[in-house]
This record gives sequence, structure tokens and C-alpha cells, in this order.
Amino acid sequence: MDIKQLRYFHTVVQEGQFTRAAKKLHMAQPPLSQQIKLLEQELDVLLLERNGRNIEPTPAGKLLFKKANELILQLDETAREVKEMGEGLKGNLSIGTVITCFSYLPERIRLFRDSFPLVTFQLREGDSYRLKEQLTNREIELAIAHPPFDANTFDIIPLPKEPFVLVTPKSWNIHPVNENAIQLKELSTLPLLLMRRLNGSGLDEMIIDQCRSGGIEPNVFGVCPDAALLLWLVSSGVAATILPKSTLSSLPTTDLKIFDIENFNIHSDSAVIWLKDRYLSKCAVRFIDTFRKGLK
Repeated sequence: MDIKQLRYFHTVVQEGQFTRAAKKLHMAQPPLSQQIKLLEQELDVLLLERNGRNIEPTPAGKLLFKKANELILQLDETAREVKEMGEGLKGNLSIGTVITCFSYLPERIRLFRDSFPLVTFQLREGDSYRLKEQLTNREIELAIAHPPFDANTFDIIPLPKEPFVLVTPKSWNIHPVNENAIQLKELSTLPLLLMRRLNGSGLDEMIIDQCRSGGIEPNVFGVCPDAALLLWLVSSGVAATILPKSTLSSLPTTDLKIFDIENFNIHSDSAVIWLKDRYLSKCAVRFIDTFRKGLK
């Protein structure tokens, strides 16, 4: 068994078909099938079973896939680390972020590209749960996400806490206590749509608890998993919403009004996180340094 055979087997399991795997590996199907057959003969165990047109790993195949995945990742990271010893800063930097933290990226990316024009970016958006999975699976190198974080799994740079704001349609007749703020009690009179991700995590429970602690019952009639869709519904006059303030800097606000909320004592926590004990590319290390230096 060698690393080439493990890569072949790993790709077949990932693709679920010999045909797709062979295409991805840029080789003909018969030699690929032969390599898998030789691997099974050497290990004296059945690794793959046919299910119609698809291929599924046996229990032994699942174990080998898991181990092969770990070995391939370690080998690829080792090769990249050695290669980068003699090179300048270039390559691909993969970053994940929750949409409410998009505002941390544009200026950093612009300045980073000015200094290191050979670096390309791969950006992914998702909820914090999914981003942590992608870090663990080494699909991305770093993420900007919301807690909780396991300090035994991730290195963490906390980011400044953010206030929440009320966002309403521009056409609504709101009476603020001053030019930019409303009283907490007014939230009981406004129909609200709040943010909640598909995995059940979200801002809605925290916001409702804060309102109730202030002696009011918010008029929440629904939740939405996507900030962009949420703001589109608000701009269409359907409802108002409450979001971290920086969310508004990365999405259109032409048809919206934004108000601070008096005595609203909760904040949005976020942090830059990356997996402990894995090799980070030079690009990732330099980009993380921009957060240590306090660029907002």
C-alpha cells in the first residue's frame, strides 16, 4: 500500500463512482479499478461495494477512508510547509465568515492584496457551527465566527463587541427619542423578524430574553436564517429586525432606517479562530496578524 493507492481510494469514496473518480484523477477507469483491486488483495479485505451505479465503502473501507484522509492532509500540509520555506508570499487563502462579520474583511483584503498581489482568496459564508466543521475538516484555514469556541481545539483572537440596532423600512413612521435612538418599550409595538440559523442557533432567543428583562414582550412573528433575505424583507415593508450593527455595512441599506436601542444591554461577540496544531500557510499567518494589530 502506497500513498498513490490511498489517494486513488480516497477519491473513489469521495466521488462515489469509478467513472467520476477517474475523470477527477485524469486517468482511465480500468487502471483505477485495478489499483483498488490490488489494494483490497494486499489488505485481504473488501473495501468497496456497488450500490447500483454508485460505490459505497464497507466498514473496513470507512476506516481506511478516515485514516487516508488524515494522512493525505498531513502529507499535503508538509509539502506546502517545505515548499514555502523558499518562496515569497503567494498561493490561495481560504477564509470562512458568518455574514454578520463580513465587515471585518473588505479593508483587510484590499490592503493585503496591495502588499501581496500573488495571493488569491477563497471566501466561504456559513453559520458558526458549519465554519467550525470546515476548519476541523481543513476545508478553510481560518474563520470569523461567533462563540462558543472550544479552546482545546481552536486558537482564538476575540474581536470588539458590537451593539445591536433596530432596522426598519424607510417608509415606517418611527418616533425616536432622539435622531438615532428609540426606547426599548417601542419594540413591543413593532412586528419583528429575527435571525435564526437552520441548525437552531441564532440571535432571536437572546434578543427576546433581553426585551423581557426590560419588562416588554417583543412582537416577534417569525425567524429567518439569512441576513440578506431578512433585510430584503425589511426593505419591502414586511417587518423590522434587530441585528449587529456591522451587518449593515456589508449589505444594501438604501430603503432602511437604522436606530440604536436605549438600554439594550446585549452585544454580539465574535472572534478569529483557526485549528490548533495544524500548519498554517504564510498567507494565513500574515492575515491573522492584521487582527492582532487591531485593524478594524
